[in-house]
Amino acid sequence: MEGTYAPLIEVLTADEERPPNLDLREVLNYVRMGDTAFGLIESGQQLTVSMLEQLQGILMRGTRSEGGNSGALRDHQVVVGQREGAHPTAPRIHSARFVPSPPGLDLRASLQDLLDWMVDAEIAHEIDPVVAAALAHYQFETLHPFHDGNGRIGRFIIVVHLLGQQVLLEPTLTVSPWFEARRSEYYDQLLAVSTRGDWDSYIRFFATGLGSSADTTHERMLALVEVQKSFKERIRRSTLRADTAHTLADYAIANTTFTVRAVESYLSISYGRANSLVNQLVQLGILAPLDSVGALNRRFYAPEVLDVVIG
Repeated sequence: MEGTYAPLIEVLTADEERPPNLDLREVLNYVRMGDTAFGLIESGQQLTVSMLEQLQGILMRGTRSEGGNSGALRDHQVVVGQREGAHPTAPRIHSARFVPSPPGLDLRASLQDLLDWMVDAEIAHEIDPVVAAALAHYQFETLHPFHDGNGRIGRFIIVVHLLGQQVLLEPTLTVSPWFEARRSEYYDQLLAVSTRGDWDSYIRFFATGLGSSADTTHERMLALVEVQKSFKERIRRSTLRADTAHTLADYAIANTTFTVRAVESYLSISYGRANSLVNQLVQLGILAPLDSVGALNRRFYAPEVLDVVIG
């Protein structure tokens, strides 16, 4: 494998149940949380406090931050950051940059109020959906309802909100990279709302982030469509005539790495037929083996798809 691919491949091919390190566990947990959440939402369920608690528990499972309070709203006071110039020996609550709401019934009620507000039809009619998403995100981060994972869950809520307002038809928008790359400015913008009521600057910053993230996602989706067309054309020019070859090419775009067993199950064909089909697409240059020959549960991937995903 190319060196550029190594970190991503390590994530994509890690054993979900026994990842080799805790950093990979956190990444895999985030993917699992998203899959669980969007599955629940697609089934018609709305976000509730209990659902967020369930998702936070998934996010924390097996990580350094997992503890007795995982999967539940925090039961203790937390503080965020440290004020510039604060004395290093001062109590954290005195030197903190921001002090969120205290734990208890009020915190739970405030979080549920936020979730109800997000689906209020009157609010959706009166406020631009991007502005509403910005307001909801600020309120969630201000409540800081969990002992850990608030940033990741807060960014997930952005996508859920835009889905609920039908700004997005699919949960394809990825906002974390843009905000993570500007973490310091992001924190400054949130704090400016709390300390000076500077909503305009924060909402402008937020909308810029969403716009840039949407442009990046759009470009990658168009690139994947071109890759798909290329795959289909190569198959049409080959001696392959089975429709399953085209279906496998589509599967390789949606699933970055996979085993022959996964292809067998997805296409409902025999293992021998699945293995033969995978090898034929390897010969066409569409697929490539990820592991060395003889590796247990050998995995395959589409290099051109990975190029687009990596960007």
